[in-house]
Amino acid sequence: MDYGEALDWLMTQTPLFQNTGSKAYKEGLENTFLIDAHTGHPHRLYPTIHIAGTNGKGSVAHTLAAILQASGLRTGLYTSPHLVDFRERIKVDGIPVSKDFVVKFIENNRSFLEPLSPSFFEVTTAMAFSWFADQKADVAVIETGLGGRLDCTNIITPVLSIITNIGYDHTQLLGDTLSKIAAEKAGIIKPHVPAVIGEHCEETAGVFREKAAQVGAPIVFAQDNCKIFSYKQINPGLIVYEASGYPGLKSSLAGRCQPNNANTILTATDILVRSGFTITERDVRKGFSDVCRMTGLAGRWQTLSENPLTICDTGHNSHGFRYIARQLEEMSSAPGFGTLRIVLGMAGDKDISNVLEIIPHNAVYYFTQASVKRAADSRELRSKAMAAGLEGEAWPTVREAYGKALSDSSPNDLIFVGGSTFVVADLLSSMKMTPSN
Repeated sequence: MDYGEALDWLMTQTPLFQNTGSKAYKEGLENTFLIDAHTGHPHRLYPTIHIAGTNGKGSVAHTLAAILQASGLRTGLYTSPHLVDFRERIKVDGIPVSKDFVVKFIENNRSFLEPLSPSFFEVTTAMAFSWFADQKADVAVIETGLGGRLDCTNIITPVLSIITNIGYDHTQLLGDTLSKIAAEKAGIIKPHVPAVIGEHCEETAGVFREKAAQVGAPIVFAQDNCKIFSYKQINPGLIVYEASGYPGLKSSLAGRCQPNNANTILTATDILVRSGFTITERDVRKGFSDVCRMTGLAGRWQTLSENPLTICDTGHNSHGFRYIARQLEEMSSAPGFGTLRIVLGMAGDKDISNVLEIIPHNAVYYFTQASVKRAADSRELRSKAMAAGLEGEAWPTVREAYGKALSDSSPNDLIFVGGSTFVVADLLSSMKMTPSN
């Protein structure tokens, strides 16, 4: 078996959420416990940090990983989904899992796995935990895939649990109210393990307090103990915070949603220090400023071109798009600005109508669809958008839609590409942006 054959097995023999949606979601942890026992409980060999939430998980996970790397710790990082290469999901010190390990893991465990009919995420989670053990990681930052309580990452006992925020997403699986969704995410809160809640509202705060009280977990609401006094966006790739203990803190993650994430990260860092981690001010500054370079993070308000300015972002639900829409409206109202052009595609199971109500109406749209089965048809998306008062044409691929937006543009225009993680993935793939090693 070579790497291509190993990926083919993963993509075809195990249900993949980006293709099949809810059919790939397996309720319960029975398979996970069986696979974990079979592989020797590798996650017990290193401390872990567990992160859940509707939005911001990736930014928080990657930045914390960068801070821990900067402190000298060999740091594992498990996130999803990948944008270009499967190996982006599993990294140690920013370096993706080796192709050889992917092949050997499947070859060595295939006969055990196939009778279980595991999900894609169950297999890749076990692979990640095993890779971190193989690489003798000092610590690992683990992002949940979906939810928390029944997510297959939830077999770990971390040193810190983080829930970034709660919004409406995957409601068919997690519940149709914020309190129900919060209850699922709160499942990662473990007995006597500190928990950080990044953002909360009246409907969710009580859920988190109740869960923490049940298991005796210390809980901190970052929103109520804000460490960021002010911030200024210098350009699309740089934001500067005035924060407690960190004056002039520079971050390369500059999307409008990032100040809330930054506050969550600083709160979490303080708790890690109190828990015995040696993290200096220099480590925090390096992690914030160099997160993309150190961890390979992509697709978060990422600048792809300067002329015309082209930005992509993986925000894919109404909760996340509120920030994106506000930032696009601010940028397009600047003196001398040309035309806002938006390449938009969404997954068919997302809250499309709510997003269409939020996004800017002063834009030219290029409706498209990603190359995954869950993608909404571009023509149907255009029809819904026109009913919401938006104007544009439909294009069958992201590459064609972006190409048309690019050919239509003048130097003072802004092209934004997003609406779905998979739209961004298709764009980066077409631009041949792949991980190193």
